[in-house]
Amino acid sequence: MNVTQITYFTLSPYFEIGVYKYLYFLIILTAYVAIICGNLLLIVVICVNRSLHEPMYVFLCSLFVNELYGSTGLFPFLLIQILSDVHTVSVSFCFLQVFCVYTYGCVEFINLVIMSYDRYYAICCPLQYKSYMTHKTVALLISVTWLFPFITIVILISLSAPLQLCGNIINKVFCGNYAIVKLACSDTSINNIFGLIYTFISVIVPLILILYTYMRILKVCFSGSKQTRQKAVSTCTPHLASIFNFSFGCCFQILQSRFDTNRVSNVWGILSSLYFLTCQPLFTPVLYGLKMTKIRIAYKQLFFGKM
Repeated sequence: MNVTQITYFTLSPYFEIGVYKYLYFLIILTAYVAIICGNLLLIVVICVNRSLHEPMYVFLCSLFVNELYGSTGLFPFLLIQILSDVHTVSVSFCFLQVFCVYTYGCVEFINLVIMSYDRYYAICCPLQYKSYMTHKTVALLISVTWLFPFITIVILISLSAPLQLCGNIINKVFCGNYAIVKLACSDTSINNIFGLIYTFISVIVPLILILYTYMRILKVCFSGSKQTRQKAVSTCTPHLASIFNFSFGCCFQILQSRFDTNRVSNVWGILSSLYFLTCQPLFTPVLYGLKMTKIRIAYKQLFFGKM
């Protein structure tokens, strides 16, 4: 077998960009600036305004921070690769990007689960809400949201890094763990098993919990007053839209990485692989900033004076 010491990976899709590289660079740069401005703006609004120092908005702030974290782990890399003539990346940097992208996805799902848990208690158990959602509970939930993905991805990378590789060409615009595992000459059974377990825990379990939570919320809303329904719709609509958008992007990305997509056009493959890493950070501040009344009012008060 042709086993060599791989020191870098080549990202093949960049070679097909051609004369459009400056156009792609401008589009991605615009998206990245919009992501930074939108999410950073809402973080400042929540931190500065004391009326937003509530559990729901603390969890939202964690979500906005994660959007900045995930996009920063991808967009500067894309911009450099688009303008570069040599589309290579070192092995160590490739695994660093795997860490950033995968932890971003896992943190996003766990954060959405905790937000649905928060909405469940706020709508279904309003009298006990403050006793449930104490400062200690909020701090614990935020800690779990970030620590669990970091630990699991360290284990995932520690299983992939020692693999003997027979190639160094990755058919993606960014580094992915399974794309690296597919290049291995050695046995990857443990990697595949842990990868499936990780996917189940970080994607399937959160989706089941979110679905169960919102079934309970809808049951209470339909049996409650009109005011209860309106309050639930105003706070839950952006959350549900965010969940559906991110779940769709993640599921498509998982299917694309696990199955043969040679028959799919390269342009469509690139766009679909970037969907969950681009659209979610862009849509999240728009969804919550425009739809949630308290954030909208706080924003106007902060930048345009008292309303």
